[in-house]
Amino acid sequence: MTSFTTMILALPALFLKRPRVWVWFHTHESLCSSLILILTSKVLVFCLNFSIFYAIHSTAAVTFNVAGNMKLAVVVMVSWLIIRNPIAALNVVGCGVTLIGCTFYGYVRHKLSQQTPGTPKTPRTPRNKMEMIPLVNDKLDDKV
Repeated sequence: MTSFTTMILALPALFLKRPRVWVWFHTHESLCSSLILILTSKVLVFCLNFSIFYAIHSTAAVTFNVAGNMKLAVVVMVSWLIIRNPIAALNVVGCGVTLIGCTFYGYVRHKLSQQTPGTPKTPRTPRNKMEMIPLVNDKLDDKV
């Protein structure tokens, strides 16, 4: 994906930002070092995207989003503790609620994983067309 992005944006960058692009190329000793830098960034972005897809596949999209929110709240709190960035009271409350919610989500997921195999954990996704049909017929059978 990043290769296509680079190819698509290379021409507009050369036309619209020509002086800056050439200055950036000339700040390096050779053209080869500039291209190695671009290629390395492509490989790193590919690895990042691959790890994100693997994490979502291994857990769930909701778990990945909860982890992202938890990371953001922790980054804000660590920046306040170490760098002493000023934080408004409402932001502190929001970070606290986020941390509590993420912790509770992790606790519930842990409890669900500890259940015996026969008990239903969550509603499962339908596996065929028959399971996708609403359960209207079941409700009518009870009334007839």
